[in-house]
Amino acid sequence: MTLSQDTLQMLRTETDYSGLDLGWLRVDSERGITARPGRKGLTLEEINLGSYGEVPDTSRNYTLKPRGAARRLSKPRTGVTWDAKSEVWSASIAMLYEEAIARQWSSATDIPWEQLTPLPDDLERAMCQLCTFLTQVEFIAGDLPGRWIRSISPDHYEVGLFLATQVMDEARHEDVFRKRALANGVGLLQAGFGATSLLQIQDFSEMAAILHVVAEGFVQSLFRMGELIAQNEAEKRMFRLAAQDESRHVAFGVTHLKYTLETEPERREEFHHYLDRQEGLLGTTQAGLTSGGASAESLAILLGGGKDKMDEGYKKLLAIRKRQINEYMHRLEVIGLGDRRERMHPEMRVFLDPPRN
Repeated sequence: MTLSQDTLQMLRTETDYSGLDLGWLRVDSERGITARPGRKGLTLEEINLGSYGEVPDTSRNYTLKPRGAARRLSKPRTGVTWDAKSEVWSASIAMLYEEAIARQWSSATDIPWEQLTPLPDDLERAMCQLCTFLTQVEFIAGDLPGRWIRSISPDHYEVGLFLATQVMDEARHEDVFRKRALANGVGLLQAGFGATSLLQIQDFSEMAAILHVVAEGFVQSLFRMGELIAQNEAEKRMFRLAAQDESRHVAFGVTHLKYTLETEPERREEFHHYLDRQEGLLGTTQAGLTSGGASAESLAILLGGGKDKMDEGYKKLLAIRKRQINEYMHRLEVIGLGDRRERMHPEMRVFLDPPRN
């Protein structure tokens, strides 16, 4: 390619650097840090060295300054709301983020759709009704965490990174359940309440308690019993992979509330209040699974093996309900809310096993 005479002249002219400041070369951020890959690669743990790994209990960083970077005095403030570490943190946050990015999957290629066999009409409609419900609730489960990301201080950036992976997980769940509903010709059926009460949440820890510990915990228990619900290998894989993702979301909620309760024990009654409210809703809506409605009926058909075997299906549904509530109680014990056993909603408490010694 031939250069023009103007371009050649510009290249021959000596550049004048006299107006450059180069102040960024003299900032007081820490240097000499050498991060080296560990057994799992160059993870967040490997780069949390020196000042870059110092997570303040209270952040005064109301700009987008990355943790460890030098301040820029002219930088305007942004919408950071949660400046206390206890309001958002989890002791396992870095590990959960690394697991999330390592275990991403594709609904297009990782589900063996070719093994999606034709089903009897009642089973197909029941699966499509369940997938309609799950498509709706997974949208809400992704929308809610996304609201908080911009409010988290860059000093606690790991939390924002993890929530971003949850948004992606829930988008994939919404995607995969919608695909299943459409794949065999029936399509989406009746929309439900879809846990819309979650959209009224105002506080980060309230979200962790209601969304992660209660709602996603119950969905996780359901997904983990996907072998009973699924009618073919494609559906089994769908539930297995979704359960894998939900386990991380539940773990975040548990470890966040545990950390917050350890650092701010005076918030115990506040957490109980959130659980009182959500347990009451679970006891009176179809989200409770045993109280009727399209989701419960579709599950009973799938679990029983047909519309004429719903009695057997409801027996299995009660077993799922029992497992959900006992796993929920175990999560509360890990958090430090073992006293929840005595104040749990009566329609849930009846399913509890006796306390372990």
